[in-house]
Amino acid sequence: MTRSPGRRLHAFVAGCAAAVLTLTGLTASSAHAEIIEHIDNGTFDSATAPWWSTGNTPISAVDGELCAQVPAGAANPWDASLGHNDITLAEGDPYTLTFTASASAAVTVRANVQLNEAPFTTAISREVALTSTPQTFTYEFDGNLDSANGTFTFQLGGGASAFTFCLDDVSLTSDTDAEPPAGGPEQLENGDFADGLGGWFTYGTNATSTADGRLCTTVPAGLANPWDAGIGQNDVPLVNGATYTFSFEASASPGSSVNANVQLGDAPFTSFFGRTVPLTATTQTFEYTFTATADTERAQVVFHVGANTAEYRLCVDDVSLRGGEEEPPYVPDTGPRVRVNQVGYLPHGPKNATVVTEATAALPWQLKNAGGTVLASGNSTPRGVDQASGQNVHTIDFSSYTGTGNGLTLVADDQTSYPFDISADVYDQLRSDSLQFFALQRSGIAIDGALFGAQYARPAGHLGVAPNQGDTDVPCQPGVCDYRLDVRGGWYDAGDHGKYVVNGGIAAYQLLSTFERTKTAITGFGGAELGDSTLRVPERGNGVPDVLDEARWELEFLMRMQVPVGKPLAGMAHHKMHDQNWTGLPLQPEDDPQLRELHPPSTAATLNLAATAAQCARLFAPYDAAFAAKCLTSAKRAWTAAKANPARFADPNDGNGGGSYSDGDVSDEFYWAAAELYLTTGEAPYLTELRASPHHTGNVFTSTGFGWPATAALGRMDLATIPSELPAAERQQLRQSVVTAADAYLATLATQAYGLPLPGGANNYFWGSNSNIINNVIVLATAYDLTRDRKYQAGALQGMDYIFGRNALNHSYVTGWGEKNPQNQHSRIFGHQLDESLPNPPAGSIAGGANAGLDDPYASGLLAGCKPQFCYVDHIESYATNEVAVNWNSALSWIASALADQGDGQAPAAGACKVDYVRHGQWAGGFTSQATITNTGTTPIDGWTLRWAWIGDQKVTDHWLTSITQTGASVAATNLSHNKKIMPGSTVTFGFLGDSAGGANPTPGLFTLNGKVCA
Repeated sequence: MTRSPGRRLHAFVAGCAAAVLTLTGLTASSAHAEIIEHIDNGTFDSATAPWWSTGNTPISAVDGELCAQVPAGAANPWDASLGHNDITLAEGDPYTLTFTASASAAVTVRANVQLNEAPFTTAISREVALTSTPQTFTYEFDGNLDSANGTFTFQLGGGASAFTFCLDDVSLTSDTDAEPPAGGPEQLENGDFADGLGGWFTYGTNATSTADGRLCTTVPAGLANPWDAGIGQNDVPLVNGATYTFSFEASASPGSSVNANVQLGDAPFTSFFGRTVPLTATTQTFEYTFTATADTERAQVVFHVGANTAEYRLCVDDVSLRGGEEEPPYVPDTGPRVRVNQVGYLPHGPKNATVVTEATAALPWQLKNAGGTVLASGNSTPRGVDQASGQNVHTIDFSSYTGTGNGLTLVADDQTSYPFDISADVYDQLRSDSLQFFALQRSGIAIDGALFGAQYARPAGHLGVAPNQGDTDVPCQPGVCDYRLDVRGGWYDAGDHGKYVVNGGIAAYQLLSTFERTKTAITGFGGAELGDSTLRVPERGNGVPDVLDEARWELEFLMRMQVPVGKPLAGMAHHKMHDQNWTGLPLQPEDDPQLRELHPPSTAATLNLAATAAQCARLFAPYDAAFAAKCLTSAKRAWTAAKANPARFADPNDGNGGGSYSDGDVSDEFYWAAAELYLTTGEAPYLTELRASPHHTGNVFTSTGFGWPATAALGRMDLATIPSELPAAERQQLRQSVVTAADAYLATLATQAYGLPLPGGANNYFWGSNSNIINNVIVLATAYDLTRDRKYQAGALQGMDYIFGRNALNHSYVTGWGEKNPQNQHSRIFGHQLDESLPNPPAGSIAGGANAGLDDPYASGLLAGCKPQFCYVDHIESYATNEVAVNWNSALSWIASALADQGDGQAPAAGACKVDYVRHGQWAGGFTSQATITNTGTTPIDGWTLRWAWIGDQKVTDHWLTSITQTGASVAATNLSHNKKIMPGSTVTFGFLGDSAGGANPTPGLFTLNGKVCA
């Protein structure tokens, strides 16, 4: 996940009419008219209440101060904290924070005003350097969210020595009736750097920090031109003829000159203002006035800081550009009030729609073909006000229509929906489109325009060719390690150029699982639709299923992230690698000038490696034995290392230049890794580990779905679906747990007027919500594969309607799919919105989706007050609602393949057959088995082919009483002339010898006879 340049925009227009609120999902704000003190007992005259502290940090009132005894050795700053809750935060209100503090030893602590619930968004975060002498600190900031559940906290932990912290005269006030600042509206975002580097880019500099509330960076000596290094912000709007005031504070040590510019952000870089500014070590304030000479949304404020003879430390603060016009109120275009799946429906699948209306009584509806002929009609079901959208809605069920057609529409309440299709192949192309996203996110390989389209062609990035500083010889962050690694390859995680093991881990898993599902799902057709030369990958034609080729690109990278033998923490995996500092948008990989760094190893990353590499070992075994062995060796090394280091957690504050992806509970990763290692090897120690985990019998399916921080469900679903030697009763319990979870998701889906398996509360719509919704749909689809009960198939199909446009915004979330779909996802690569020479994201790219947390400046400025389903905007600056990410597209790829396998939606016909498979013997390198087919029907079987798939490297070497062919792990046994016919109640038996290098060799999980499933 990434941060990017952004600017503050005005929120939705609220309006007064109920109809407007119904359509936009807004909530009206109450008026304020006073200065409010938010701190109770800031002087501590006799007591500390209502202040709180963590249990390891006792507090007391001492001589009119609050003093805390801070322990040594806390792993994280927040592990020793104190604070004051019930702070009211208001978007746009100015706040003043003042306090006096000291410490018995020189330390640096962190003061935060923030949300007191997930996602814990900060309104201000400052590092505070303390000494034994009390100092008074004052900070001013603007509220960036609306919540009555704010908190003011001091994070005191993480130090090697204990100390005493004392606090006094604490005040936090807000002026809810403040006059707007003179000079016009502010056009820059985060000019005081309260949100770190949010909204700003840097390039060509080093050691960038915002620790003390300023942006400070080191500018190297010897740069040829001023523009060879810089600090700036993009997408600044200017109005022709308007007057602007440009101001900032700055210092340089030793003294140096910088060029302060307001200019067009791309060629020809027209200058609206430019000044060479001499700086000294003393902070000075500068203010300039200019008149814009053109209208643009693409201006740039940038400090060009190169071309000085000596290295210097530059600091800037309080950067402001005031003037011009307020942005007009934003009202989303939601199109017709009849909301459908804009892609379409399967002829024999569920067909549902939602109507936004003020009507309270049922409404008539009509289904029409492209020519206007009425195909079906009925009446809607009133559903009242939908929690997630704030809209009064009805639902329409037109599932009884089982015909086909293109360009159909649904008409109700004088509104006509966007067009859609009803066809058995509506999802066929989505399988390929969703998977091509990964090939285009590849690092370290040239992208072939002949394969993906000329607009997507680009040179290889991050192969150590200037200006790149990676990824073939990458150092660690200072103090982390004494070696360098070749970590080329893999996928760029999201909108940035970072590569992250935990996010890459679940994404690689879901691609592998997309293929593995075809071995046990009756609708999987043996993986034929994912086989070699079926997808757009460079390796097509190599005899390996294309989806495995794509997963391998990431798996190779994950294994390169492993700490080498002989080094401290050998076998563990580095948590991530990315640029030292955030870069701006757009930026092609081959143009990235930033130093790349390895970040510390973590237990979570190591277990992701163990799990995915173990899965790799069994799936690649039939195609590339050497690579499979490499995967298994890496998986076992990772497991051993994780057991020896079970609590090495990624630092949640390690977020400069890339996302932190921190996770303080890895019990779920231990369970997942143990499950994958057991399924691959069959070895008892891994079985013991997974049975000892609380996740083996606990509830691992939450209402908001699994994801990279919560992976226990992955182990559970694989244990339920992949053949193993688990006792039948234990395996049935695991399978039932998946079905029980699916039942819960069906119950949730039934309560939601937009038909999705996600509760409607705002806390359920968070960063990447679309992937969590799809992951719940995956559980429904898995329940269908396990039970063949069509209610789960119906739930999975209906759950995807939301993704393709049946939602409050009437907006599909997948590029190229649906009448209205995203074109401007947050991506440095697909930056067409910022540079028209670059492409939009490719078809099949899913956006993160509605996020009530509004965790980026663009969304928070534009969408404040939104109901959950309205908390999305298709703009490249909104990384919190509109980013791309490999773990989101991997969920889409899994479900796209499963949906494409459903054909017209009818249940596959069951066969009148039973198969008894017996392994008679097994030895080092081989085994012998036989299969007996029983005709359980009433008519003869005249000619037969029995198909199954093994989980690993098993290969038939000899056979009798049958003719056998094998491709990969898939086997087809066909009758001979003398046993071609099987009479009702009769049997045919055949046998074979097989080779196997070892590992698990359970009875296959699915047998089909002449294409129909056998018992």
